[in-house]
Amino acid sequence: MGGYVLKRLVAIIALTFGITVVAFLIIRLIPGDPVIAMLGTGAGDKEMIARLREQLGLMRPLHEQYFVWIGHVLRGDFGYSYANQQPVSSLIASSFPATAQLTLAALAISLVLGSAIGIVAALRRNRAADTLGMGFALICMSIPSFWLGLLLILAFAVTWPIFDVVGGTGLKGLVLPAVTLALGTMGFNARFIRSSVIAALTQQHVVTARAKGVPEVRLFAWHVMRNALLPILTIAGLQIGQLLSGSVIVETVFSRPGIGRLLIQAILAKDYMTVQALIMMIALIYALSNFIVDILYPVLDPRIAR
Repeated sequence: MGGYVLKRLVAIIALTFGITVVAFLIIRLIPGDPVIAMLGTGAGDKEMIARLREQLGLMRPLHEQYFVWIGHVLRGDFGYSYANQQPVSSLIASSFPATAQLTLAALAISLVLGSAIGIVAALRRNRAADTLGMGFALICMSIPSFWLGLLLILAFAVTWPIFDVVGGTGLKGLVLPAVTLALGTMGFNARFIRSSVIAALTQQHVVTARAKGVPEVRLFAWHVMRNALLPILTIAGLQIGQLLSGSVIVETVFSRPGIGRLLIQAILAKDYMTVQALIMMIALIYALSNFIVDILYPVLDPRIAR
């Protein structure tokens, strides 16, 4: 177990290094002068250009710039947003809770509904419930999230004004964005879980346990779902990153004050320090969630750690 964790730890450290290098190079490899792009209308002020170039350390060799920048990042300093006139770390700190709330709610909806539909479809294989469940899952996967969000706004905010839709971070403002973000991955989860459960039902030890008269509830909970949980855990880890990236569109549609909307605003304003920090943070959360999933594997199946 210790060796398994150590290997995964080395892998996540190497991946983190790669992520920081890519995020660092974004601002250095953009076409033209990044300082002029960042300043926009203030680019005519030569003194300001020289001061910003000095602050960013653009006159130094690239490797020195990286080590200075990563040193600041490790101290929680992601630079200064000239578009918003405040430190990037403050922008992220004020926006991240709304995105974390949205992502966790969407993940919970996606896993609970997807598991329920997938399990029922597997247990009623080739029957009406299976066809209806998989049809619904396919529809959810096919609908673009921005279009679904607009439909939900029209139905549940305009026609029937039940939920808040503009900038709300309370429960009434969370429901529609979370459902919009969750339905696409929910459809995928339902189909994936159906396949996993069907595969687990046909395994030899499950057939043997059923022949020995093990009660169906215990058979399903202990022998079937335990085997089916490993692939489900894998897609749960992958979907955290997918939902985070999906929040960019959903938060824009619902005017939700999260990091997804902040990223769009930063791109439009050419606020590269903010773009750089957000891309790095989203990628690191994605990597960290997969690292946690890797650590949980041996808990479900100790053979993986051998």
